[in-house]
Amino acid sequence: MSPADTKTVEARCVRLNAKAENAAALAPVVEPHTLTPGPNDLLIEVKAAAVNPSDVKAATGLMPYAVFPRTPGRDYAGVVMDGPAGTIGREVFGSSGDLGIRRDGTHATHLVVEADAVVEKPKTVSWEEAAGIGVPFVTAMEGFRRAGIPKPGETVLVFGVNGKVGQAAVQIATWQGARVIGVVRKAEAYEGHTNAPLEVIDASTTDVATRVRDLTGGKGADIVFNTVGDPYFQAAHKSLALRGRQILIAAIDRIVQFNILEFYRGQHTYVGIDTLGLSSVATGAVLRDLGPGFASGHLKPFPIKASAVYPLERARDAYVAVAGSSRDRVILKP
Repeated sequence: MSPADTKTVEARCVRLNAKAENAAALAPVVEPHTLTPGPNDLLIEVKAAAVNPSDVKAATGLMPYAVFPRTPGRDYAGVVMDGPAGTIGREVFGSSGDLGIRRDGTHATHLVVEADAVVEKPKTVSWEEAAGIGVPFVTAMEGFRRAGIPKPGETVLVFGVNGKVGQAAVQIATWQGARVIGVVRKAEAYEGHTNAPLEVIDASTTDVATRVRDLTGGKGADIVFNTVGDPYFQAAHKSLALRGRQILIAAIDRIVQFNILEFYRGQHTYVGIDTLGLSSVATGAVLRDLGPGFASGHLKPFPIKASAVYPLERARDAYVAVAGSSRDRVILKP
């Protein structure tokens, strides 16, 4: 693509011009913004973009490296309008740790992103569903990539199993043939897709570690995916098998009591995952590992409710819904 061929597009973008005190004080505006792709970039017409909790946290100043003004949004699905030879017309989706935080993101009619950042959208997946895959599946997969992909015969214990990352972890682990045990904080069934039956433990009535030992013949869990953080830190620690690995992605209180003796005698591994540290290209590599699962139907996108799809002009309502810990996958549709 020579500079003379480069398309410049006037996009309509949601803009955050300054940090807000809280979600209720958010004042996004929709403004025109000129986008010009570089030689190895794609210009994408955005068909749908998800709203993640991190989008709202960055807007309220909880991420000091977030820039203002900017267009928020990390997840997207769309059609390539311009780019290197062979890319135009491709239907793609993607996600990022830097889009929408350190640079302009996906809550817009158009997006510029590196060619290596995108993956093919499966034909069976709608635009809204593809836009909703991003952050939760990347977080779950990156956790397993770092801790070791679950194997048949291994047990994976997922705290916060009905959260979006929890559901993605269940899908990936059961796709790989592992046994999954889920933990919920009040009596409820598992809500998501799974490739094998799973036991659900109600932490409000049952001692999690004792139940996990009962279910595993005393061994414990090979991998604990703790999507909640410190409230379950001790239960997770006590549930780990010899040489077990705990994946941590969140915290409410930052400081926990930590028994070093039990940690090294158990030969445990703790893995911290922050997908905000992954570039668009690094995120694309994680999504490519997930591609075969979506193609085969072992992995399924989250269902999108019509009531959780908003136009760009109602971005504030979408952000407030996510800040209110909506369980729906919230989507902006340009």
